[in-house]
Amino acid sequence: MIKRLLVFKGKKVLVTGHTGFKGSWLCIWLKILGAKVYGISLEPTTQTSHYKATNLKKYLEKSFIFNINNMKKLKNTIYNIKPDFVFHLAGQSIVKLSYLNPMLTWNTNLIGTINILESLRKLNKCTVIFITSDKCYKNTENLKGYLEKDYLGGDDPYSASKASAEIAIHSYYKTFFKKSNILICSVRAGNVIGGGDWSPDRIIPDFFKAYLNKKKLVIRNPNSIRPWQHVLDALHGYLILAQKLHFDKKLSGEAFNFGPKKIKNFKVKNLIKYLNNDKIVEKKLILYKKSKNFKETNILKLNVKKSQNKLNWSCILDIKKSLDMTKEWFVKYKPKKFEYNYNLSKSQILDFIKLK
Repeated sequence: MIKRLLVFKGKKVLVTGHTGFKGSWLCIWLKILGAKVYGISLEPTTQTSHYKATNLKKYLEKSFIFNINNMKKLKNTIYNIKPDFVFHLAGQSIVKLSYLNPMLTWNTNLIGTINILESLRKLNKCTVIFITSDKCYKNTENLKGYLEKDYLGGDDPYSASKASAEIAIHSYYKTFFKKSNILICSVRAGNVIGGGDWSPDRIIPDFFKAYLNKKKLVIRNPNSIRPWQHVLDALHGYLILAQKLHFDKKLSGEAFNFGPKKIKNFKVKNLIKYLNNDKIVEKKLILYKKSKNFKETNILKLNVKKSQNKLNWSCILDIKKSLDMTKEWFVKYKPKKFEYNYNLSKSQILDFIKLK
């Protein structure tokens, strides 16, 4: 059941990574809830980004465009805003890029997170949600799903940087925040889908790029299984946790998984087949090509019982409904029609809120 998220009305909320896919959707939802929304992020790399497509800057209190590794500017900006809530989503999120540019990945995902933690120490009170990744767990091809208490790890730079960020968050909680009014939790979710995601080397964006541009769709690992969930399901979990943490200090320092309760056997090839049931991408343009350069996990599952029990949260949308909503957004999307695209995203959030 959709929770009533009343705590955000009139509050100052800072979203780092607000120009990214999840961050931009979160900002729109927070505006619907009546929050005063601020953002810190880099400029989006494409004009088709969800942030650009919706002209989100127009609806924010202030959009700050700079790198979170600019420590002096970050500290001053956060101190001047004095946010009631912070959602830290800024990061380097592309696994392939982590191989090509590991230093960028480490600096952004680990040092950037530490910079946020350091900046929080100047505040008297704040509720903070750190968004890391489901890939922070040591990969054992766990069929039952990883628990929040399982070992952290990661062989590739992306996964390792996210695991390290989790360790840094825990360290700062134990050392500086345990007896303070800076309340922090980390959340782990991955393979979030939805309209407006144009990120490279991701199956959903690649599919719709092939659809819109009539180009080839290369599928690297057709038999991989992922805990796909719609962006609104994941964000709903983050918002519920932030509200509960705001009123329950005992939750501070904990981590939470967010993902579908059951993934069954919905593989990459099943996902493509479902999306393309009306053949919007020509069959001859869909190519299966095993990746030789980058190792990827075949099975990735999260155990979400803790979020269900402590937060009374679970995914509202199943995989097919998630894909339907994603497809609806991309098919209805209109380049350079900014207000239309903003209202398209807003309407999907309002429709989601009505679900039970």
